[in-house]
Amino acid sequence: MLPFKYPVPQTDPPRSPRETLPTMYDLPSEDPEEPGLPDEFHDLQPQLLSLTFRPRNYPASEIFSGTDMNLYYDVQHTLWHKRPDWFGVVGVPRLYNRSELRMSYVTWQEGVNPFVVVELLSPGTEKEDLGANIDEERLPNQSDVTTNGQVLQPEINEKPPSKWEVYEQILRVPVYAVFSRYTNRLRVFALNAGRYQELELSDSRVWIADLSLGLGLWQGEFQGIDRLWLRWYDVDGNWILTEAEQQRQRAEESESRAESAESQLQSLIRRLRESGIDPDRFLNR
Repeated sequence: MLPFKYPVPQTDPPRSPRETLPTMYDLPSEDPEEPGLPDEFHDLQPQLLSLTFRPRNYPASEIFSGTDMNLYYDVQHTLWHKRPDWFGVVGVPRLYNRSELRMSYVTWQEGVNPFVVVELLSPGTEKEDLGANIDEERLPNQSDVTTNGQVLQPEINEKPPSKWEVYEQILRVPVYAVFSRYTNRLRVFALNAGRYQELELSDSRVWIADLSLGLGLWQGEFQGIDRLWLRWYDVDGNWILTEAEQQRQRAEESESRAESAESQLQSLIRRLRESGIDPDRFLNR
């Protein structure tokens, strides 16, 4: 869709606002001071990742995934955080202290860093997500933050590191994936000798042996939207189903079995009639 130059001249009779005012393609979808704010895709895609993130070697009680959640990473700068679009952690209790839903993920409290981080590219965050905009981020404008009765002073003389630096050098997240819904391109980076090395993907898929899971692009319908989605697959190359998909599959299999049984019954009835046998008497119907 080609953008118009605004304002569009009015006519007589007047044209509707739909014709004369900017569309969603023309208006900014991000706050310039806080780029990367979720749009509809940023809401749906992490849901599918979480619903299909089921590493075989870990029980559900030891798997956690976070979406657009503050990830605190530096014991020397306790206010510094990143906010990944999605991240997965294994070997950590599903609930904080095995009792509470998390408000954020604080690495020095949890004792386990994320194993995989996924960033969904947006125009305002693309450079930093790919490690090319190290000095862009600034500390929030606040003189103090109060939590649990403590006043934490932000560090005003230092700049926090970029996402790339945090994931690669501080948290040492083993797998970092970046997906653009605008180009439908998936890029995956893995730690190698302390640095991220981009992996060559086969059919837009990558196998992560330590998780016994694969990550790839799937064309299909999720929440009523048919497009390319990022989701997890198993050792046999099968896409891991969400609970809703499992229920639908079971219903379809049950219906198929019922149809097969009915077909076999009708076939038996025909054979009985061809043999001169009353099906009602034979089948006790």
